[in-house]
Amino acid sequence: MLEGEVRQRVEAMIGFAPEEWREVHRGYTPARRYVVRKGSQSAFVKLATTPLTARMMTREIANYKNLSGPFMPKVIGWHEDAVAPMLAIEDLSTAYWPPPWTAETTALVIDQIHRMHGTSANIERWGLLDGGREPGWASVARDPAPFLSLGLVSGEWLEAALPALIDAETRCELDGEAVTHLDLRSDNICIHDGVVKFIDWAEGGIGSAEVDLGFMLPSLAYEGGPLPDAVMPRAPEVAAAVSGFFASRAGLPVIADAPFVRRVQREQLSTALPWAQRALGLPAF
Repeated sequence: MLEGEVRQRVEAMIGFAPEEWREVHRGYTPARRYVVRKGSQSAFVKLATTPLTARMMTREIANYKNLSGPFMPKVIGWHEDAVAPMLAIEDLSTAYWPPPWTAETTALVIDQIHRMHGTSANIERWGLLDGGREPGWASVARDPAPFLSLGLVSGEWLEAALPALIDAETRCELDGEAVTHLDLRSDNICIHDGVVKFIDWAEGGIGSAEVDLGFMLPSLAYEGGPLPDAVMPRAPEVAAAVSGFFASRAGLPVIADAPFVRRVQREQLSTALPWAQRALGLPAF
């Protein structure tokens, strides 16, 4: 149960006093999440609980302030605070949340991603790839032990493949003018009344549409959807950048504030790495 002061802030933010508070256990950070109801009124409420979740929610609120479109959930309210911000959006608990992925749902989602990429907005150029190129295959080359500990490839394979992986990753263009989400996975995607909506906008910003889509494809394949190269058939640079991002992180120690992230990165790497292998014509594992 939430303490009285927090409950009061939530009620002021959403405009009603909930009679029901149902905690939602999803997501990969320790932010607290609730579906709250009073009669026909309902909302999804997210509360920051750590410095990391506070920073992420502050960025998410900034995106909700400056970005709108049919791909966004309806925003009910927010409370800005350096330590404990909170956010409320429409209750999407009755929406369809993939998987399973069908040809129809896959097409709907990818079409909505393209529509999002074509939207104009005055939002920041932040996100996973902002502020310079993130560590990837070059980082793996400097210290291959965490990546090799995953058991996906041999040291001999990695030594032979690294020059091509690093070269392709370096040539991947990260800049662009598209509205990007950069955290597109099934837990952030739902279909509500026939409309695809994307939630969790902490990593959103202006950047490369191709890279944004590329980051979504490994999780789609992992959950039974099409292979990445079936959606992006001629994108070796994107395949190298995406696989390098996960390769340089999946074998690292667990993040205290986000304990499930490494597991998700390992899952995404399991399909992103074969994508890069096929796209670059690298030797079989």
